[in-house]
Amino acid sequence: MIETEAGAPKGYVAPGLIFLAPNAISPVVSTNVLANEVSRQWWEELVSPTTRNHLWLTNGLAAYSELLWTEHDTGAGAMNNALKAVMVDSLTVDTVPIIQSGRLEDYSPELWALTGAKGATVLSMLRNMVGDEKFFEILKTYAQEGGWKPSNTDDFQKIAENVAKKELGYFFTEWIESSGAPQFKLEYTVFREQQKGFRVMGKITQDLDTFRMPVDLKITTEGSPEQAKVDVVGTSSEFSVDTFGKPKTVEIDPNSMVLHYEPDIRVKVAIRKGEQFVELSELGDALKEYQKALETNRQSSLAHYRMAEVYFLQQTWQSAINEFRESLNGDLDPKWTEVWAHINMGRIYDISGSRDRAVNEYNLAIRTKDNTQGAQAEAAKLLKTPYEKPKRVEQ
Repeated sequence: MIETEAGAPKGYVAPGLIFLAPNAISPVVSTNVLANEVSRQWWEELVSPTTRNHLWLTNGLAAYSELLWTEHDTGAGAMNNALKAVMVDSLTVDTVPIIQSGRLEDYSPELWALTGAKGATVLSMLRNMVGDEKFFEILKTYAQEGGWKPSNTDDFQKIAENVAKKELGYFFTEWIESSGAPQFKLEYTVFREQQKGFRVMGKITQDLDTFRMPVDLKITTEGSPEQAKVDVVGTSSEFSVDTFGKPKTVEIDPNSMVLHYEPDIRVKVAIRKGEQFVELSELGDALKEYQKALETNRQSSLAHYRMAEVYFLQQTWQSAINEFRESLNGDLDPKWTEVWAHINMGRIYDISGSRDRAVNEYNLAIRTKDNTQGAQAEAAKLLKTPYEKPKRVEQ
């Protein structure tokens, strides 16, 4: 274990060696970073991809190892929440298939989203299809048979099919060789059966003609909920499910096991794309993505907040304060947007010479009692010392 210096990548590995940057291990060790880097002793050093087009076998397996650590450390619920965030990241690149990842620039957000986030998502879906026992046997076999030699997606697929004892070509075609993701639509009718219970008959539609995946259904009834699995093939698939209790609602993929779009996911994807543009200092493109999010959901506090951050960076103070105010008037999801909107509005008032209004905003921030990222200490500090205008960064 070797500590590097400030500014270095969070982690890097070599055979038998793990390099960690100071911000990954202090003041508290990031166990997710550690899980990712430790796993790369297998998924980078022991087994390595033949070309950049197969980097998902390295980055995807390492990213999924982070999720496995979360599952082990804090439970399946925490893992599912983390997986949803990973799925959003994976959808930020929807025009390039994983198998063509070599087209993307090294170390770019797009490359990581495609090979890391989407790679982990593919592995999660594979686990759901074959079951835990077969899935972990696949990983062990892959490490044993691929050790100390280059491998590619075909090698991994062959091992998966041999272990699972089923043909998986359609799965790899859909998620490795194709781009995009479906958006499911549901139509159904409930019938009363004379002999017993009820029958739900309907169809699931989506827009990808070559799509084929088993998709879970959850039917909430007056009694216990019913579970069913529907093989969705092509753009329209019919289903029929018998239930004992009277059905109230039918939900597609209730546990988010299949990568797909929903309106709220489109909002999150647009915001994440905007954040990636900010990381690259491409602020104009970031604003366009945040605007796309707001076109889907005008009440998204996070989209308004991110727009305000960009205006703040550009020192366009009035536009920034307008968006922070819209963030406060929105859905307040996530909750921390409230405390930090007040803090940032206070900063702008300080810059504008309106100290009384700034102090009011800092007090409102303190009243939220939200201490996300040290918000309470920051508000208390700004109550004592006015915020100073940052130096303008020339674009």
